[in-house]
Amino acid sequence: MANVFDVCDLLDRHFPPDTAEAWDSVGLICGDPAATVSRVLFALDPTMEVIHEAIEVRADLVVTHHPLFLTGVHGVSRDTLGGRVVHDAISHGIALFNAHTNADHANPGVSDALAHTLGLVECAPIEPGVTPVTGAGRIGRLPKTLTLAQFAEQVAESLPSTAGGIRVAGDPNRVIDMVAVCGGSGDFLLPLAAALADVYVTSDLKYHRVLDHRQGECALIDASHFATEWPWVLAVAALVHSELGSSVSTLVSAVRTDPWTGHYSSRD
Repeated sequence: MANVFDVCDLLDRHFPPDTAEAWDSVGLICGDPAATVSRVLFALDPTMEVIHEAIEVRADLVVTHHPLFLTGVHGVSRDTLGGRVVHDAISHGIALFNAHTNADHANPGVSDALAHTLGLVECAPIEPGVTPVTGAGRIGRLPKTLTLAQFAEQVAESLPSTAGGIRVAGDPNRVIDMVAVCGGSGDFLLPLAAALADVYVTSDLKYHRVLDHRQGECALIDASHFATEWPWVLAVAALVHSELGSSVSTLVSAVRTDPWTGHYSSRD
């Protein structure tokens, strides 16, 4: 039987904690490293709904991308959201673990999962990290060229549907060959992506950056934060199953943690 340490050690080897940003919080959030693990639940966010799901499926460990506490805390009483998550997890014998920016920088990592989902090949980091194959974002090639309109439809069909859908900036007839991607908030890579690719797929692009962006450099596709990072949840679950599947059961959360729940448009 595996224990919490075994799963955490596996994840730390693939997503080294020392590659996380200095401001980030990664690793074991709560739980006993020596506790036995027979079932692991994978999700994007450690919300109360995810913890309730973990209780229902009798998971011993929840692995998420986003951390429960991103800044320092001085208490975890039940009258705070984070405190309720910790209390409910511990009281049901559930450990919590997350890999955040260390998973963003890894290869394969968050952006690799997004690139694979969108069908890109020959991928490399947009901004190389400690090794030539690690770092932020990915740039790759489509197996065959598409128009921006065709590729945008492919993105919408490949990613989970969300209330906000996807937004596109650029000529719909533009020919797309090279594609840059960054799972999650990728505004910081916009200048590099614009110089390398025909289109940049990410989330949380800022209004004025898009307004000032020269459309001749590259087109832009802005999808939801949840949608662009969700492929990693599937990938990390498959990773743990491939290495510990004989001793650990892996489940992917059915909870949609995207905070946006509706979309309304004015009538023309």
